[in-house]
Amino acid sequence: MIPVPDGPFGPATTAARDGDPVVQRYRADFALLDWSLVPERDPTRPWPGSPPHPVAAYVKALLVKLTERAPFVTTLRAYLVEHPLLVLELGFRPVPDARQPYGFSPARTVPGARWLRHQQQTLDPAILTALLGGTVAALVEAVPTLGTTVAVDVEHIYAWVRENNPKEDLPHRADPARQPRGDPDCRLGVKRRTNQGGSTGKAYVWGYGTGIAAATAPPVGDVVLAEWTQPFHRQDVTYLHPVYDQATDHLGRCPTNLAADAAFDAWHVYQTCAATGGIAAIARNRRGPAPPRDAAGHPVCARDRTMTPTRQFVHEDGYRAQAYACPLLRPAPTGTGCDHPQFAKGPGCTKSVNIEAGGRMRAELDRAADSYLRLYRQRTAAERINSQATALGIERPRVRRAAAVRRLNTLTYVTIDVRALRRIRARLPLAPAPPPTLC
Repeated sequence: MIPVPDGPFGPATTAARDGDPVVQRYRADFALLDWSLVPERDPTRPWPGSPPHPVAAYVKALLVKLTERAPFVTTLRAYLVEHPLLVLELGFRPVPDARQPYGFSPARTVPGARWLRHQQQTLDPAILTALLGGTVAALVEAVPTLGTTVAVDVEHIYAWVRENNPKEDLPHRADPARQPRGDPDCRLGVKRRTNQGGSTGKAYVWGYGTGIAAATAPPVGDVVLAEWTQPFHRQDVTYLHPVYDQATDHLGRCPTNLAADAAFDAWHVYQTCAATGGIAAIARNRRGPAPPRDAAGHPVCARDRTMTPTRQFVHEDGYRAQAYACPLLRPAPTGTGCDHPQFAKGPGCTKSVNIEAGGRMRAELDRAADSYLRLYRQRTAAERINSQATALGIERPRVRRAAAVRRLNTLTYVTIDVRALRRIRARLPLAPAPPPTLC
């Protein structure tokens, strides 16, 4: 049971809290978030008994953990106990103690490290995503054009396991069949790969990947529109649609343009921009050469002849495709010979072309045009967000399960957006923020 104080604190405590610089700093940041999205308590738990600490208090405490670069929950708890006025500001229900300076016991008020760690793993992720969406809505209100062009990228996260420690003598550290005991949810993936014409280099990492949709909000910098975290063995392109759909939901509209690196060079990624009339500025992946085409867009064979369209079908990858055949054999044999080996085998050269709007954009996009290059340069917005997130400790979290990693990632991006809102508020006239509350 958590005791409920007999009455409100006196004016001296209120004045001390209002004058505390730490409280003032966090109060200003918390005022930029929409706490109406956070229920006072978990609706799935029984209500009898003394009221528990509000859910918002735990969310605020974890935001403090990120801001103060506290690597462990024990570090966070020690910091809160040392700042009793901040404990009141976060909204924890104080345990009265007349012997303490402010009339309550910070050590008894702040939940134990084990319970804080439990909250770090079990907070409703929908609440945290809603907070992120609230920051995006506030940013869009200040900068209506935000999100016209969205940059997408994936950053690696090291799991807290001995397999990621280079000083450990582990002969099978890169064996995906040997799951680390320290974190059963992490997976082995490749951190770095060079496939754009240079030598191939790989660095194996046990961990997770965090994909983001970022945008630039002039004149205050870069912000996060959406995020998605999953084990690191998934390909980068699998992050695209979750973050794109989430960004669309947070913006209230579809982004017009997209900027990403060659890992996202897939027809269905271009399809998202083809539907909005925009451009997907994505570097071409050089896994295979693009087939040459004539002015009408038809493929040209190895002997420089325009191939003949034959039939349309649904490709195994889900797109509509147009089949093409050798022009010397279809629609009817011309009697002209060809020295290509396929012609000697009988059927001649055949090709299939993606005829979806995204497939056509991928093949026909002029990657040397100024319009493409201007959009592609905006891809660096995601890289700058990754740098900010790394400074907040996202790259090496001291937690051991995917649930905790996902929640901390979302709160990290909320922190980044709050900082952007703070800069906007200092530069642009905004409506006055609602008064801060304890829950």
